[in-house]
Amino acid sequence: MIASRPPIVAGNWKMHPASSAEAVGLALSVRDAVAGLAARSVICPPTIWLSPVADAVGGGSTEPGRLGIGAQTMRAEEAGAYTGETSPLMVAAVAQYVILGHSERRQYDNETDASVAAKVASAVAHRLVPIAAIGERADERRAGLTAAVIERQLRAAISLLPTIAGSGLVIAYEPVWAIGTGDAASGEDAQAAAAQIRAILAESDPVGADEVAILYGGSCTPDNAAEFFAEGDVDGALVGGASLNAEGFARIVQLVVEARG
Repeated sequence: MIASRPPIVAGNWKMHPASSAEAVGLALSVRDAVAGLAARSVICPPTIWLSPVADAVGGGSTEPGRLGIGAQTMRAEEAGAYTGETSPLMVAAVAQYVILGHSERRQYDNETDASVAAKVASAVAHRLVPIAAIGERADERRAGLTAAVIERQLRAAISLLPTIAGSGLVIAYEPVWAIGTGDAASGEDAQAAAAQIRAILAESDPVGADEVAILYGGSCTPDNAAEFFAEGDVDGALVGGASLNAEGFARIVQLVVEARG
């Protein structure tokens, strides 16, 4: 049921760029470059630039062929004494998507499987599309624990969802050892992980499992993206550094559109 899940390419800008003007300029370039391409394209600027970027591109959209806006994280709670945090209500006012559980958040900000579960459920409740990131570290890969890590993190991420069908859930498989290293996984690696993810989702909700877009992330570039998109369960990409170049990002979007006919 591939047709029920339009391909998605999301760009995680991380802590770039340094100014509002640069962020708006990049967003407008990306918007123009992906216009009309039959995939869901998403850019995820730093929180401080979400409002100016959203205003510049016309608010963002989840429709294929139009540019969507995503946050890089959020708090599960709607309000409270959480200094420096952003609530789902705040995110939903300016964005349609939110990345949750990225490995850098897990590593540097002590995010846990439990906190990711709460955030995913909160995102769905607030009509945001959660892009839940999972993946193994290099030491876990060497120890042969890839499948176990994927299963643990995925089951936790969906544990508070009453149903997967209709939730809008997106899963990003991002092997930590590949992020920012230039050492991407192979298409075969990505497909093995994506097939495992879809099988676990199907245990909970067979119909919903076919709706979930599964993305590959980790040194995904215009040069290697086609290898991942050739795999049946890989529906797009979560792109890091390559998303800071509008032309390169658009090329990745074009490649997934071509792969899906």
